[in-house]
Amino acid sequence: MAFVDEAKFFVKAGDGGNGCVSFRREKYVPKGGPNGGDGGRGGSVIIMARKKLQSLIDFRYRSHFKAERGTHGQGKDMHGRHGNDCTMEVPVGSLIKDSETGEVLADLRREGDTFLAAKGGDGGLGNSRFASGTNRTPRFASKGEGGEERWLRIELKLMADIGLVGLPNAGKSTLLSKLSAANPKIASYPFTTLEPQLGVLKFRFREQVIIADIPGLVEGAHTGIGLGHTFLRHIERTKMLLHVIDVSDENYQKNFYIIENELHSYKEELVERTRFLVLNKADLISAEEVKVMQEWFAGIGQKSCVISGLIGTGIEELKQFIEDSLPEDEQDEGVGREN
Repeated sequence: MAFVDEAKFFVKAGDGGNGCVSFRREKYVPKGGPNGGDGGRGGSVIIMARKKLQSLIDFRYRSHFKAERGTHGQGKDMHGRHGNDCTMEVPVGSLIKDSETGEVLADLRREGDTFLAAKGGDGGLGNSRFASGTNRTPRFASKGEGGEERWLRIELKLMADIGLVGLPNAGKSTLLSKLSAANPKIASYPFTTLEPQLGVLKFRFREQVIIADIPGLVEGAHTGIGLGHTFLRHIERTKMLLHVIDVSDENYQKNFYIIENELHSYKEELVERTRFLVLNKADLISAEEVKVMQEWFAGIGQKSCVISGLIGTGIEELKQFIEDSLPEDEQDEGVGREN
């Protein structure tokens, strides 16, 4: 299934039904008076966040959402039926914006969060509502109001606790498969991951957490170069970043700064996020070389963990570090956690 993380769509609430002009007509009541009922209220368009959804793929096939209009009032003081609401389900982490101005209208971060995208029109009043001492037989009623309509834009920011970042072919997909039950595409060429992948990391003594594998970043990604720039928004809400580095590449120092600069350029606060270096593919170099790398990273204040995603060494130590380092307040904004 394709991953879609932004879309433009149109919402139209239901119009209100018209009020009715009617008079009582009973055999022995020659002057029965008005008895026209009110029109029904139009249905509204409501957007609701649901954990079960992970993509905006449905918007690829449907871009117009309309609620039901209210029915007209009738005689004998019978009011029209209210129109049914149209409830749209979107993934948790969806951002709703005005399509023209770009103004953020709603940020649906939790299961069940709702946003009134378009309010239904009120129903018109029947002629019985206009009867008075000076006008006992009003021969008019009001029309129903039109429902709101507008174009909106939706953007998805995955609600993950941990984000995996790094250059293409650093081994992020392999690491995700080792930390969780996810089954991402893994190959020996760059840009294997073309869309964010999610996995669930389980612990023995605390709540499980969500991991997001972000497509490989390249230098200049924040300006639109490569694939990763499209998905950088998905790491904005993570509580921890794991920077995966291929230690078999002799340019590991330069590669480290490329990713750090991209994070800083995209959003400065990401550099201040809890971060940890994962030195991957350690099985391809000597233990002495690994030690030299760790010392260099320690010298610039970077903690690191040495692993081999391919053969699984160091994975348990990495899990333990994650468990010890995650903020204790992840339940405030966490997603998808079930016992």
